[in-house]
Amino acid sequence: MAILFAAPAAIAGEPVIYQDGETLLEGYWAPAQCGGAKAPVVLIAHQWKGPGAYEKRRADMLSEQCYNAFVIDMYGQGIRPRSVADAGAEAGKYKNDPVLARRRLNVALTFAREQDGVDPERVAIIGYCFGGTMALELARSGADIEAAVSFHGGLASPDPATARGDIKASVQVHHGDADPHVPPAEVDAFLTEMDTAQVDWMFASYAGAVHAFTEKEAGNDPSKGAAYNEKADLRSWEATLAFLSERLED
Repeated sequence: MAILFAAPAAIAGEPVIYQDGETLLEGYWAPAQCGGAKAPVVLIAHQWKGPGAYEKRRADMLSEQCYNAFVIDMYGQGIRPRSVADAGAEAGKYKNDPVLARRRLNVALTFAREQDGVDPERVAIIGYCFGGTMALELARSGADIEAAVSFHGGLASPDPATARGDIKASVQVHHGDADPHVPPAEVDAFLTEMDTAQVDWMFASYAGAVHAFTEKEAGNDPSKGAAYNEKADLRSWEATLAFLSERLED
């Protein structure tokens, strides 16, 4: 993999350009703010409209917690869908093609491990909505990472894990119990998949929460199927920090 450009580290984070074959990808790098020895790195997979201000804010929050944070780009530089229809079509390319999705995710993983200040043995991924699905796909790829965390993500895969060892990461899922986009049957199938593959998993379901419950931009009307839920947002973030601390400690 050729790395064309990596902006110098800065407290507020900086854009970085990396490459999957001929495809240029534009992510965001927020270095750990604690200094000292090499720190873990947490990849952040974006929602279906591509990496934006929301994911960058989460990266900056993680950098304040002494993690390097890397917002990855699944789509390619400049591909940032604006409409729901376009976002759905773009996300579908990766959700329906696990080979493509997992290759793109592992390119990001390799890039992150090669950066200055990173302990390559202490790596995790988190993701939101489409990105939550992608976080689980990186785990399903067999990547040698410590943790994968999904926030209100889809739980199904065209290529689910079927045997012990398929997933090396510990898995944590934050799910809105009233999410119409992820029905109970999908939840049940996912938990069966995790048990079949003997994964170390945790699953939290938040009462009354619908899709996108961590995102204030989703509004406050749960009847639309996507809405912010402050209680679920705060609780899921605190649980994630505890999980990352457990899995990424020295």
